[in-house]
Amino acid sequence: MTSTTTDSFGLSILRELQKDGRASIQEISERIGLSASPVARRVRLMEEAGIILGYTAMIDEAALGFGFSVFVSVKLDKQVDDALARFEAEIARHPEVVDCWLMTGNRDYLLRVATSGLVEFERFLVGTFTKIPGVASIESSIPLRRIKAGPARIS
Repeated sequence: MTSTTTDSFGLSILRELQKDGRASIQEISERIGLSASPVARRVRLMEEAGIILGYTAMIDEAALGFGFSVFVSVKLDKQVDDALARFEAEIARHPEVVDCWLMTGNRDYLLRVATSGLVEFERFLVGTFTKIPGVASIESSIPLRRIKAGPARIS
């Protein structure tokens, strides 16, 4: 990180954008006590540096009918580059998989699958997921309640 992002103004800009990604430069400027030109410059520099990855809307999956999440641990039969790449390309094709992490430990991947319910999850698991080449084993866990969800860590 550069001094532009690690100083108090840079961190304040990031916090304001996390609260409201649609806030104007002028609104952010007023909230943090820095004039608009330096705020705009800092935002542009953080975008160019890849610190600000983009802007998006926070959407309630449950309100769209996808309130049933399942965490799926996957072990592949081979942990070589080609097998990992094939699995990742296949996973990217399925909108049900909303998060996918390459892991250390006894499992290769951890996924969060969002569906409308157990019936849709079973259909995805049996009809699609178990047919992905190279998958040696799958373990599913159904979360009972989310305790914490937040934006990216800033400081």
